[in-house]
Amino acid sequence: MQVPLLDLKAQYATIKDEMAPALQSVMDSQYFINGPEVKELEKAVARYSDCAVAVGVSSGTDALLAALMTLDIGAGDEVITTPYTFFATAGSIWRTGAKPVFVDIEDETFNIDPSKIEAAITDKTKAIIPVHLFGQMAEMDPIMEIAKKHNLYVVEDAAQSIGSTYKGRKAGSIGTVGAFSFFPSKNLGGLGDGGMVVTQDAELGERLAQCRNHGSKPKYYHKWVGGNFRLDTLQAAGLIVKLRHLDYWSEGRRANAAKYDALFADFEPVKTPVIRDYNVTIYNQYVVRVPKRDDLRAFLKENDIGCEVYYPRSLHEQKCFASLGYNRGDFPESEKAADETLALPVYPELTDEQIQYVAGKVKEFLG
Repeated sequence: MQVPLLDLKAQYATIKDEMAPALQSVMDSQYFINGPEVKELEKAVARYSDCAVAVGVSSGTDALLAALMTLDIGAGDEVITTPYTFFATAGSIWRTGAKPVFVDIEDETFNIDPSKIEAAITDKTKAIIPVHLFGQMAEMDPIMEIAKKHNLYVVEDAAQSIGSTYKGRKAGSIGTVGAFSFFPSKNLGGLGDGGMVVTQDAELGERLAQCRNHGSKPKYYHKWVGGNFRLDTLQAAGLIVKLRHLDYWSEGRRANAAKYDALFADFEPVKTPVIRDYNVTIYNQYVVRVPKRDDLRAFLKENDIGCEVYYPRSLHEQKCFASLGYNRGDFPESEKAADETLALPVYPELTDEQIQYVAGKVKEFLG
C-alpha cells in the first residue's frame, strides 16, 4: 500500500469542476494584478478570521516581512520568537535588519513558552512573533499581557493555522497583525506561493496595502519604501474556491488525528500530539514524538509511507545565525523536538485502511 504524506491530486479531484471556471474567468479578463478576485478573497479571509482587514500578499514569508516593515521594525531592534519553526519566521526578522531573539518552546505543544519570554526582553525589543505551530495556536493570553506591559507589537505567525482557535478566538485575530501562508501544502493551499496579512487596525491595513506595492499611493508616489508583495489574481480565484471547503477539510484532519490517537493510545513509544482543551487545531501536520526517529522514518519510506521531519535543526543552530552567539544546549526543548518528532499523513482524503496501515507499520518498527 502507498500512503503519501499529502495527496493534492485527491483534493483537486473533489473541486476540479469549481476550479476550472474560476480560473478561466481570470484568463478571460486578463486582469492578473490586483483583480477583483483579490479584494473578494481579502474580504472573505477577514470575515473567516474575525478580523477587520485582510491584505493579500505573495507568500507567507512576505506576509511576515511586510508586517514587520509596516511596523517600522529594522536595524537596532530585537524581535522575540521561537527557534523551533520554519526558517521564514526568523529569516524575515533578519531581512529587516532587526535581531532575532530566541525563546525556548513548551515540550507539549512545541509552541513558544510564555514563561520564558519576559526574561528575553531588553530596551531594544520591539515585537514578539509567536508561531501557531502544526495548526495549534500558542498561549496568546499571557503573550498579549507581556506585550501590553512592555509596549510591544505581536505578530502572529499563523502560516500553519488558518481557522484554528484559542479560547474561541481565531488565529490572526488577537495580535497586532497575523500572517497566513497559502503554500500548496497548507490546509488552505494555493496554486503556488501566496499569503495574507490580517489585522483589527484599519489604518495599519492601509499601510500594509501600500507596503505590498512598493509603498506607493497614489501610483508612482512613494512616502516610504515597500516591496513587490502582491497576491496574483489567479491565486486569489483558486483560493476563493478552496476557502469554501476549508472547514470540511480541517474537520477531516481532526477526525483522522483522532483515529491515530486511538490506535496509539496504549502504545507507549509513540507520544501523540497534545491539544489543549480550549484550543481547536487544524492539524496542518500530525506530529508525534518517537524513539529512533530517523530509523523509523527510513523504515516508513521503505514501506511507501510518506513522512517528514519538521524541523531537523533548530534555528539557533543554523549557520546563517551563528553571529547571534547561540550554542547547542541553549534551547533544550527545541533541540529535543528537532531530534524526536515525525509528521505522519493526516490529509482529509486518507482512508481508514491507510491510517491503520501507517499506525501498524509504526508499531511494527517500534514494538
